[in-house]
Amino acid sequence: MALMDWHTLLTRVRLGSTEAPQASSARTDFQRDFDRVVFSSAFRRMQDKTQVFPLSKVDYVRTRLTHSLEAASIGRSLGTLVGEQVIQRHRLTDFEAADFGGIVAAACLAHDIGNPPFGHSGEDAIRHWAHSADYGARRVAMLSGSEREDFLAFEGNSQGFRIITRLQNPDNDGGLQLTCATLAAFTKYPRESWLGGSRYDGVSAKKQGFTAADRGAFETVARAVGLVPRDNHHAMWCRHPLAFLVEAADDISYRVIDIEDGYRLGHFSYDEVVELFWPMVTDQDRQLPRLQRIRELKDRVEFLRAKVINEVIRQVVACFLEHESEILSGHFDVPLLQELPIRAPLDQLIERARERIYCAPEVVSIQAAGFQVVSDLLERFVQVVDDVAEKGSRASPRSQMLIQLVPEQFIGRRRVPSEDPYLRLLLLTDFVSGMTDSYAVSLYKKVTGISLPGG
Repeated sequence: MALMDWHTLLTRVRLGSTEAPQASSARTDFQRDFDRVVFSSAFRRMQDKTQVFPLSKVDYVRTRLTHSLEAASIGRSLGTLVGEQVIQRHRLTDFEAADFGGIVAAACLAHDIGNPPFGHSGEDAIRHWAHSADYGARRVAMLSGSEREDFLAFEGNSQGFRIITRLQNPDNDGGLQLTCATLAAFTKYPRESWLGGSRYDGVSAKKQGFTAADRGAFETVARAVGLVPRDNHHAMWCRHPLAFLVEAADDISYRVIDIEDGYRLGHFSYDEVVELFWPMVTDQDRQLPRLQRIRELKDRVEFLRAKVINEVIRQVVACFLEHESEILSGHFDVPLLQELPIRAPLDQLIERARERIYCAPEVVSIQAAGFQVVSDLLERFVQVVDDVAEKGSRASPRSQMLIQLVPEQFIGRRRVPSEDPYLRLLLLTDFVSGMTDSYAVSLYKKVTGISLPGG
């Protein structure tokens, strides 16, 4: 298998843009990618999307937005540190270490932008609706191949690719028109949803990274950056090398920081946090007096969290550089965190989080309610849109009324639903998955009559 080439992997070509890449300046093309994501409405909506604790009243606790910002900060460090060494190894005179950091930071910033309301519970709700809902499941069953699997195995990752390349700035070819380097690094799972029953090893094949409707866009990205194909019959490639750093930044962020959030909400004692974090702190003899000088326990937890993240970053960079040739050939396909000397205590973090945080009553109860909200909204609105699509002005008064609650972008031009059943379903999942937690609850109350205007 041929090696991928860094010169091509770091292309500044933008998806959907006919303009030549910008000449080198104080604000690089990859920094522009970061800025375009920051200023997008889809990014702002993540401030009201669940990270772990849904609809939390404690403003310290992370949302999807703050998690994404923190992951981007970690990703920038990872990319820059790797870039310094890769540039020296390959004599990449046209690039700077900051270019690597900029690509990883921008991809990290957008990595959760496609998550539906209520986090992973929202993803589960969409899959459950496609499998089991009375009306929705029958509609999905009429489809085939990747068009059907897009719903049966709905993925926030593929929805994210759809948002940044199509739904955000929909009048632009290519949506936000990010560089193909950033889009490829963003796509941790460079494959379509249906592989004809074939099974592939490796973390990059675990899920899909784009819908059937967006296959052409990703093919353009893959050609531009020179990804290595993995299958002659299906849309599937080896990962962009920097996608491993995007994945690592996300993994570091949620593993370590979920414990910190759990402490602030009382799920862990200070001593339990120390027990989990201290084994990953280096130079303990020097750090112990510094820790003990900190008066507030919450500040000590923040100190430990920072030290742990620094050590994991150091090990991830070393691991990437050790396996760089295998990564460029496509032969390395496991998460970097699985290869670290520090793996055991890192795994302990996620195990304890599952025991004490993810199953906490306030988490489970709201996620269960969110599950109902997301699946019920889909089930109601798909019937409404189908009714209008099939009967037009003869659709029921209820359908003609409720369809007004759906923005034109998620119905079709001039509010006329598409004749293609797949596109109708896809646009509806765009609508529901793009909602914030609060808006989904509010709309659910309105369509079910639980809440009335002025009531």
